Amino acid sequence: MCGLAGMARLGGGPVEPHQVEQLRAMSRCIAHRGPDDEDLLVDGPVGLAFRRLSLVDPERGGQPFVSEDGALALIANGEVYNHRALEAGLPGGARMRTDSDCEVLLHLYRHDNRRFLDAVQGMFAVIVWDRRRGKLVLARDRFGIKPLYFHRGRDRIVVASEIKALFQDPGCPRRLDWTRALADQSLQSSALFAHGPVNTWFKGVEAVPAGTVMEFDLEDGAVTRHRYWEFPDEVDHSLTPAEFIGGYGELLASSVEMCATADAELGLFLSGGIDSAAVAALASRTTPLTTFTVVNPGTFANGDAVNARRTADELGIPNHQILLDAARVPAPDEWRELLWLQESPRCGPEQFYKRELYRAAKDLRPELRGMLLGQASDEFNGGYAGQFGTSWPQALAAFEQMAGRTAVHRHPEVQPWLDHGTAPLLGAAAFGPADEHFPDAYHQYVRWKYRDVQQYNCWHEDRNAAGSGIEARVPFLDHRLVEHVLRIPPALRERLLWDKSVLREAMRGVLPERVRTMPKVPFFYGSGERQVRRTFVEMLVQDGGILLDQAFAGSGAREFLNPEGIRATVAGLARDPGGMPVEILLRLVNLGLLEGMLDTLPPAPSERPARDLASFATDGDFGTEGRRQLAERMLPHSALPEEAVLRLAEHVDLLQSRTTPDTWFLMVGGEIAYTVDESDPVERAWLTLLLDLDDARPLAELVDRADAMWPDLEPILREALEEGVLTRC
Repeated sequence: MCGLAGMARLGGGPVEPHQVEQLRAMSRCIAHRGPDDEDLLVDGPVGLAFRRLSLVDPERGGQPFVSEDGALALIANGEVYNHRALEAGLPGGARMRTDSDCEVLLHLYRHDNRRFLDAVQGMFAVIVWDRRRGKLVLARDRFGIKPLYFHRGRDRIVVASEIKALFQDPGCPRRLDWTRALADQSLQSSALFAHGPVNTWFKGVEAVPAGTVMEFDLEDGAVTRHRYWEFPDEVDHSLTPAEFIGGYGELLASSVEMCATADAELGLFLSGGIDSAAVAALASRTTPLTTFTVVNPGTFANGDAVNARRTADELGIPNHQILLDAARVPAPDEWRELLWLQESPRCGPEQFYKRELYRAAKDLRPELRGMLLGQASDEFNGGYAGQFGTSWPQALAAFEQMAGRTAVHRHPEVQPWLDHGTAPLLGAAAFGPADEHFPDAYHQYVRWKYRDVQQYNCWHEDRNAAGSGIEARVPFLDHRLVEHVLRIPPALRERLLWDKSVLREAMRGVLPERVRTMPKVPFFYGSGERQVRRTFVEMLVQDGGILLDQAFAGSGAREFLNPEGIRATVAGLARDPGGMPVEILLRLVNLGLLEGMLDTLPPAPSERPARDLASFATDGDFGTEGRRQLAERMLPHSALPEEAVLRLAEHVDLLQSRTTPDTWFLMVGGEIAYTVDESDPVERAWLTLLLDLDDARPLAELVDRADAMWPDLEPILREALEEGVLTRC
């Protein structure tokens, strides 16, 4: 991970001295992305600034890379994983001056111009100054893993890895785009498919599209775009399920091996699920790893933290459990710092916990430079299908409904016809011409997830990692891997994509069976969710609600928001955090806070003092006493006397697995919230108690009948009561 910044004058004329100082200011804004080195190059109408984080060839891999004749200069942020193979295929006469993986991009551009990224595997953002042709070239990887933004003014272009650097240019507007932000599907969380460009949230700021090379002619300002990768929409009927599974396993192993290669220390964020566990198992074959896990009210209550520790032990990998209990409420200034780092109104609980995890990891391992993640497996492997139904046909029907709602949303003028008749009266043509990119509703769904990965996953993972001088690496976003699963034909999707079967089957023999078959558990949603939401409601009301006051201070906020309505909603959530999700409400508050920051730009993230992280580290004691103590810290609102009488809530069912009789599932609202494993003595006692609940006995008696001790089951009962899985009679 590195930081890029640049400017180019349109119409001729060299970069002036005051603009060089502006370029230095842009570089300072992104110093956290590259704390190891800084270089500037000013050449005629173009200035480039590079901030380096050293992962490959620390001694000689500095940038910019400049061709021998001085006609080309290139800076790049990211990793080119197949650089050795690309170097071997260069034409005669090309000579590498360093061992940096990114230097090959200069030679590829010299030879192939706009086609220079066609064969590159990796994650990257690139700026090229092509003096020969008078062009500034901007490009990004296929999934937009590495960021690159630009503002084009009347007489110049400014470009940078983060938006905050663009605001150093006096010509770049400092205005929030309220209208576009409030209409964005990802901010609304509406049940619609969105496939448009990524929203930068600020007027006059654009993101270089993923999978695209942009050329700016500095003489006349003309812009050309070359799309070097298209999202695949063709399926392959020639492969059997076994061949799809085998191919997936080989590609994932290859991607992990590439991502786990560095000349610096790497870590891994480990949850209790299969995605990060698969990366851990494959990467640890060749690379020493230290893993890190968040223990917050959500991951404690839903068992994710416990499962992560068990997985690390089974794989023989060190695991640091980072404790963030219910008392860990972000301070107002701390939230503003995080929001400015993120530059996105979608900043929420997940970003806070991830930020703290990165900071704690860096505190525990100061030499850490890269972090492997299990991100983006769910998006393309069918991992979220279970949120749309209890079977693949139900999920597919939900996709069809979303496609229909999306069509109506785009053509509201025909909406009244949908209110007539007992069956649909209109054909598909009424909603506009068919889109050739979407052969079916499932493809609309994965196209939507492609945008969401860029708008959300890659954005916040990049910013959080950058804030601690760490590079996030995402093996599941290897384009070969994504192309492979998207070629699965409709007839095989249920077999291979429901519950991520293609990944689970590929990991047979690689992961312990317990881990390989572990149901998906959200990062903090589900069990423990109420306490997490309570934490962020407390953040909004602390210090007299100062964050709300700051959010409503701007002219745009007063025009586009209803402060009284938002305050009333926050007050309601303070009484009952089970109402409107606080993370949705936070998005409106964040918009107002961002608007206020534009008046007086906050200091760069690298200039902020570090907080004491010593209290976050825990040894992960999940034994009986440790679990009891953690329950008191994580779920302080769930006091439970032994004489209480409880029952299962109406929306909760207890079901036994058909394939693994020792495994039971607590289903909440039709989704798995808890997994109960009879092979574990405490969980077996918990299951016995659950099966006895209908007898309306006091808890102390039920615990005795389960042949258990009160301290063993009391923490679990507290969690279940807190989350509404159990209710008092």
